[in-house]
Amino acid sequence: MNDRSSVPHWIASFAALLLTSLCLHSSCVAAADQNSGSSDKPNIVYIFADDLGYAELGCYGQKKIRTPNIDRLAKEGIKFTRGYSGNAVCAPSRCTLMTGKHPGHAAVRNNSEVKPEGQGPIPATEVTIAEVLKKQGYATGAFGKWGLGYPGSEGDPLNQGFDRFFGYNCQRHAHSYYPDYLWDDDERISLNNNPPVPGHANLPKGADPADPKSYDVFKGQDYAPDRINAQALKFIHDNKDRPFFLYYPTIIPHVALHVPDEELQPYLKLNWNDPPFTRGKGYGYTPHFTPRSAYAAMITRMDTYVGRVLDLLEELNLVENTIVVFTSDNGTTHLKAEVDYDFFESVKPLRGLKGSLYEGGIRVPLVVRWPSKVKAGSTSDHLTGLEDWLPTLAEVAGVNAEDLKDVDGISLLKTLQGKPQSERDFLYREFSGYGGFQAVWMGDWKGIRTGLNRKPKVQARQIELYNLRDDISESNDVAEKHPEIVSRIRKIMHREHVPSKRFPLKALDQ
Repeated sequence: MNDRSSVPHWIASFAALLLTSLCLHSSCVAAADQNSGSSDKPNIVYIFADDLGYAELGCYGQKKIRTPNIDRLAKEGIKFTRGYSGNAVCAPSRCTLMTGKHPGHAAVRNNSEVKPEGQGPIPATEVTIAEVLKKQGYATGAFGKWGLGYPGSEGDPLNQGFDRFFGYNCQRHAHSYYPDYLWDDDERISLNNNPPVPGHANLPKGADPADPKSYDVFKGQDYAPDRINAQALKFIHDNKDRPFFLYYPTIIPHVALHVPDEELQPYLKLNWNDPPFTRGKGYGYTPHFTPRSAYAAMITRMDTYVGRVLDLLEELNLVENTIVVFTSDNGTTHLKAEVDYDFFESVKPLRGLKGSLYEGGIRVPLVVRWPSKVKAGSTSDHLTGLEDWLPTLAEVAGVNAEDLKDVDGISLLKTLQGKPQSERDFLYREFSGYGGFQAVWMGDWKGIRTGLNRKPKVQARQIELYNLRDDISESNDVAEKHPEIVSRIRKIMHREHVPSKRFPLKALDQ
């Protein structure tokens, strides 16, 4: 008889228990297989400071600004001494990072604002780090400042491989740390700043610039970087059981000088000679009564956010299988009345600041921690640029380098692992803003020419040559002594520059 009612109860119960056990076992095996597969792919945390200079961290020699968490990151990982940003200002540098293309091939080569909010978009045809990693099963999230496409455009982060976005879409909007809203994916969320603090404004009419209370109008209640940090931490929590890519382009320390008073107080106690920034005739961002203290406090606040990320990774037992990268999009701002780069020795001993392809505008801090791969406390003088991170992180995620198309970057994986790696043949940069620049690094040599959108063509084609090993401050032009090196650099400049209608170098393109 095969009627179920004729089967003894205990046999039916045992069979059900056995079936349940087998199902649970196979589920556990499947889950174990899935987890073991994902463990081959490390989590990636990429922290991207905004206008942070080469020497503004303790681990790079800074004496006045406290950065204990980033310094700890350097002690536990590797510090690069020849790490270069993608370009001399925000948007083109971020484009180089996202697409792995140097500025002679990149779609975005200068800042370009789109009204009412956002920047000119990177095209849909571009392949970003996020898109590459998403195909490898990564959860992808961006938290901070985007600047590569206005909301809803083809360059919107949600259309460029990111599952999650929280922060500022627009660079200009990000000039205020106390705005009235931020973007939460594709929705605006209100912040408790009533009224919002503008990024550019003068002291109120009739206000006494010697009275600290006159500057209270530039203090808000709801500090946007706090909101952004909280969402970045939540993203780690939400994706702790799968590989994730956290892109954290913080807006700090880009001016305006906005920072909560509690962060400011420790620096005020140092009694620096700190004259107010009043903005004078309207040039610059917003006034601050103690600008030196404010700038230092902003960087320390950023360091605190980095510490919270590191602490959470430790709490969730993710440290060993997470690669953490910290760097900057370009050098310190040239707005000396707001950021006293001489007082802080922000780029010492380098020449130039933000907006320039001299070293101070483009050589930036670069620290990487990856306990299972990177030797703690190590230092590298390997020449590298932001375009190298797409192929590096792709290789980390298991992508065959041969599958990457139209990428100028070179994977740093061997260098990170302490293995021998050949020096790149050259590093190329161009920038159509601030008069127009081209630069080529080739071993210890660097060639640079300026005024490509300003000077007469003949003068603009002249190349300055520096040996950075002997002359890191670029003070001794040796072009006349080494015409053969200049000739090689000139050929690279010609070959690597693909003319751009949006961002021309007039001395070369007309």
